[in-house]
Amino acid sequence: MRGRSLSGKNSSKSVFREYFEAIVIAVLLALFIRTFVVQAFKIPSGSMLPTLQIGDHLLVNKFIYGIKVPFSGKMIVPFKKISRGDVVVFRFPKDRSVDYIKRVIGTPGDTVEIKNKQVFVNGEPIDDPHAHISSSAILDKKVSPRDNFGPILVPEDRIFVMGDNRDNSYDSRFWGFVDQKDVLGKAFILYWSWDIKEPLFSFDRFASIRWGRIANLID
Repeated sequence: MRGRSLSGKNSSKSVFREYFEAIVIAVLLALFIRTFVVQAFKIPSGSMLPTLQIGDHLLVNKFIYGIKVPFSGKMIVPFKKISRGDVVVFRFPKDRSVDYIKRVIGTPGDTVEIKNKQVFVNGEPIDDPHAHISSSAILDKKVSPRDNFGPILVPEDRIFVMGDNRDNSYDSRFWGFVDQKDVLGKAFILYWSWDIKEPLFSFDRFASIRWGRIANLID
């Protein structure tokens, strides 16, 4: 008995359908990963120098603290608490369409105070190896909260954050706390780094690649 052959038309439709389904699955998988697992970000400013440089590209673990409801940020399956020292990406409280990256200094229940650039948490000076001080000038609290601030109690479900580049960072000293539901995740690895001030398609941009920073873990 002769088998029934498939027409070229049906075969074309079958191939098209296979490609279409593969593309749809790939897009859905990419959206799932970006929403719940990992997301890429790049550093546009120097507020986290020297830990993070302008032009660093990093990956953020969105799964580490738990599973959240998309868009609302409500935690439904918590895994671990945000800890002091974590480098986190979050929605900027003054404009939630903008993402910021800073280091966690205080968690709920902590009392944060800054005296002449030294950070104190719960009355004790913290070990602050990542802090970079670029100016010896000490600003009075009445002039700016940069060098003298608080004491202030971190409320429930909030965190207090600061940039590592302490004299050049717009952070919780100036605009307050971050709601934990706005934390997108914890930065964990650099996957690329170059000088974004150089023209994109130029030899200078290629020459500016910081090979030694690629694949570095973020501490």
